[in-house]
Amino acid sequence: MSKFPITTQGYDKLVKEIKHLKSVERPQIIQAIATAREFGDLSENAEYHSAREKQSFTEGRIIELEDKMARAEVIDITKLNGNTIKFGATVKLVDNDTEEEHLYRIVGEYEADINKKLISIASPMARAIIGKSVGDVVEVTTPRGLKSYEILEVSYENFSI
Repeated sequence: MSKFPITTQGYDKLVKEIKHLKSVERPQIIQAIATAREFGDLSENAEYHSAREKQSFTEGRIIELEDKMARAEVIDITKLNGNTIKFGATVKLVDNDTEEEHLYRIVGEYEADINKKLISIASPMARAIIGKSVGDVVEVTTPRGLKSYEILEVSYENFSI
């Protein structure tokens, strides 16, 4: 059983999803199955089969999330500091070709969401900048080819994008 890093916000999201699945989704599915059984012959009952399929998916998701919770190594990034990039860092970069600035936070794989500027610790960008400091230039292989970035800022403060 291998541990994986997750921020406190990511862990809270995990707990919230499990709670929702158990307290809202599961009872709704049980009710849908009970209602579908009242329609009679289960072998040709589409509502029953649909509800059972949803139940199977939901129970599988609960098991998956509980496994993640058991293996999670929660890291409180507010207690981190320094100028070197590591898990939990918020990093401001500038693309050396376009001069476009980017802001990312390095998080665990479960909580990564590029639309919210949360990148996985396993992503090519995170792997390239881990261990680097302000002023360092890194090269990252992206789907569009090799890109060069300069690190402008590193912080370990909570943020919302």
